[in-house]
Amino acid sequence: MAFLDHDKAWILFLVSLNLLQSWVLGAPQVPCYFIFGDSLADDGNNNNLSTLAKSNYPPYGIDFPGGATGRFTNGRTSVDIIAQLLGFDKYIQPFSTASGDDILQGVNYASGVAGIRDESGEQQGDRISLNRQLGNHLITVSRVEGILGRNASAYLNECIYTVGMGSNDYINNYFMPDIYPTSRMYTPEQYADVLIKQYQQQLKTLYLYGARKVAVIGLGLIGCTPAEIKRYGTNGSVCVDKINNAAILFNNRLQPLVDEFNSNLSDAKFTYINMFAISTTGPGTAGLISNASCCNVVEELGTCVPFETPCSNRSSYVFYDDFHPTEVVNLGFAARAYNALLTSDASPYDIRKLAMI
Repeated sequence: MAFLDHDKAWILFLVSLNLLQSWVLGAPQVPCYFIFGDSLADDGNNNNLSTLAKSNYPPYGIDFPGGATGRFTNGRTSVDIIAQLLGFDKYIQPFSTASGDDILQGVNYASGVAGIRDESGEQQGDRISLNRQLGNHLITVSRVEGILGRNASAYLNECIYTVGMGSNDYINNYFMPDIYPTSRMYTPEQYADVLIKQYQQQLKTLYLYGARKVAVIGLGLIGCTPAEIKRYGTNGSVCVDKINNAAILFNNRLQPLVDEFNSNLSDAKFTYINMFAISTTGPGTAGLISNASCCNVVEELGTCVPFETPCSNRSSYVFYDDFHPTEVVNLGFAARAYNALLTSDASPYDIRKLAMI
């Protein structure tokens, strides 16, 4: 009996996971990897901030060799795994602790609850918005120039940069009308336009700072998190449709922006990683528990209750807490972002090819 397309996808997916689990590191495919993002990528930058958005306590990190480091999951984040796939023998250090020659391998600037807009997430306290992350990167560029001198520019041109922003501009801004005015100021279409216009300038700034190989990660199924379902209900749907529809409006403007950069910016090699499609096509998260989180959560925050024991079958869950995926979901996303399973996963190329060109 012939395999169904879905079965073939599962086989390819499981093979990719097996390769990731037994990954043998070689020489890095690029000299360095710089990461911009929010809590999906944060690896400790929020630890010393005055904020409620923290994860440097158990049960976070229960499956991570370093324990609770400030990653909002049970194990590795997707960018940790992408770093491994790129051949790095160490995880990329957070800006808050990176020093010396370590910065030549790259820096992680990501910050939990941060957004494209400076005010996004402010109800939880301090966070490092994308504008501030770019400012931190400029500090790093100066440090690299201090180490490499005139060779710094060519060096930075060859690095991989991933940027994954926008989730908090919706779930910790637009869809919190009791705190933020944006949903009264803009229709969903107008808000997507406003966000993309600002994001365009921020990504151009990154380009001006020397980035050439840039993977821009679109929004995922932000309306399917347990937190948003609790907050809004689903009106008979599986997820909160109005939130996912808003994410689609954003993504539909982001992919053409990537194409525009490649056409208009000299030597630009931007690519779009379609998190939404990766989550809804191929194997996706089929068979995993998606309507509950693995850990008990502080309801008003959606993060794990400190020091409480999480579920034992963590690889069976989509969500570790009420917002963030488990390591097994991060594995699946990173595998397809790096080496596309379907043509819809990445455009015009996946991260593996981005590293090669």
